[in-house]
Amino acid sequence: MLNISDLTISYGAQPVLEKVSLEVHPGQFVSLVGSSGSGKSSILRAVVGLHPITAGSVDVAITPIQIGFLFQDDALLPWRTARENVSLGLRIRGLRERQALQEAESWLIQLGLVGLGNRYPRELSGGQRKRVALAQVLALKPRLLLMDEPFASLDAIVRHRVTQDLLNWVERESLTVLLVTHDLEEALSLSDRVYLLSAGPRAVIRRKYDIPFPRPRDSIKTRTLPGFAPLFEQLWHDLSNEVLPGGVEV
Repeated sequence: MLNISDLTISYGAQPVLEKVSLEVHPGQFVSLVGSSGSGKSSILRAVVGLHPITAGSVDVAITPIQIGFLFQDDALLPWRTARENVSLGLRIRGLRERQALQEAESWLIQLGLVGLGNRYPRELSGGQRKRVALAQVLALKPRLLLMDEPFASLDAIVRHRVTQDLLNWVERESLTVLLVTHDLEEALSLSDRVYLLSAGPRAVIRRKYDIPFPRPRDSIKTRTLPGFAPLFEQLWHDLSNEVLPGGVEV
């Protein structure tokens, strides 16, 4: 689905990433972790052409309109209702207004927002706005979903609920996902593969972790499986060695 080969991205004369290579296969959930400034978000932006690449290649086996991007910020239009926000992309795709609004309402219901379609973003909680943003992306039926720390601003309980909703949909539809996150537990509980980037500048892929837990998954119960703690400790140790000389004890 996605093949990144020897990718180098620079800001000015200094490369933030240098010769980064990774693969995301169809139906696979892949996470990128690393310290701040390691270029994780830059990789996502390079995939959709929002940031020019200095060297290397980014090959995507689908068309741009089959890629969805869920940003850290909601990016909802404040003058549109939840239903209208979700329907906007469908209208741009050519659906008639009535059909687009009906489909938008269906997505809001699927994501637990029954009766909230007429509310404006300012009238919704953070978790509700995030669900609207998720509905907005999923309504376009992407085959590849890029996510840049989309749940970082949510409290723990709401974050779990929204994340589990997304995980259920990803598994049901065999959606391909590339996630950027600072939450190591989130990365391990959701992913089939995790890539660790070294500290920037000139960040590289330091290590790849294949995650053995079966699907379907519960993002909380997965953390209680016998193999989870050793994986977490290894990932924490490796990341710590990138951030602090000599690392830290777990």
